Amino acid sequence: MPRLDQLLLRRGLARSRTRAQRLIRHGRVRRLDDGRVLTRPGEKLAEAIPLAVDEDPEERYVSRAGLKLEALLEALALELTGRTVLDVGQSTGGFTDCALHHGAAHVIGVEVGHDQLDAALREDARVTCLEGLNARAMHDDTRLAAALSRHPADIAVMDVAFISQTLILPELGALLPAGGELLSLVKPQFEVGPDGVNSRGLVTDNRRYAEVEARIRETCEACGFEVRHWRESPLRGGDGNREFLLHARRR
Repeated sequence: MPRLDQLLLRRGLARSRTRAQRLIRHGRVRRLDDGRVLTRPGEKLAEAIPLAVDEDPEERYVSRAGLKLEALLEALALELTGRTVLDVGQSTGGFTDCALHHGAAHVIGVEVGHDQLDAALREDARVTCLEGLNARAMHDDTRLAAALSRHPADIAVMDVAFISQTLILPELGALLPAGGELLSLVKPQFEVGPDGVNSRGLVTDNRRYAEVEARIRETCEACGFEVRHWRESPLRGGDGNREFLLHARRR
């Protein structure tokens, strides 16, 4: 008999085995024959067992990151309808998915890694995925230049890890037009340096958050951006770190 997480994946009730396991552990999966909630991903079940998956808010997008961008869009009452979005740090596509759901006409994704983008987004004609592209060298990339010539972007979203955003902001300052907007998820654990986190990668000194904000604001100013909004993300990072949402506009 197959495992429960395998059954969900096989029946198209979950996008991946990892997501199936999270749904199960969150108590979102139940048997239809007896109503029992199933909480063990490895539980063996007969192929014919009828299953149902209850709606999980965190499944709205291909990753939880989409919920963080959604929170910022709602706080700003910002419309993406018909706009082209540059997604820096595209990864699995949480921000891309959210942008499309909020009406973006096209998303150009920049990702230093490979083969991370959700399959459905990769096949979406509204999505351009540029892999193996270091965000610190975007202005020199001919692929990005060609994509922007076809789909000029006036708004960028950013969610990057293992690098300070202060190293990427100059690139965005050069790429976005006057009046262009930036929506960014700031992760302090990658801004404070190795001395600012504990052995588990957590920022433990709350004073460092103000330092991060000041440094990001200063860099935005130097790169031609005016910071218009800064707030804590309603969702923490997967590692438990506090994260922050930024809105800035290019002068």
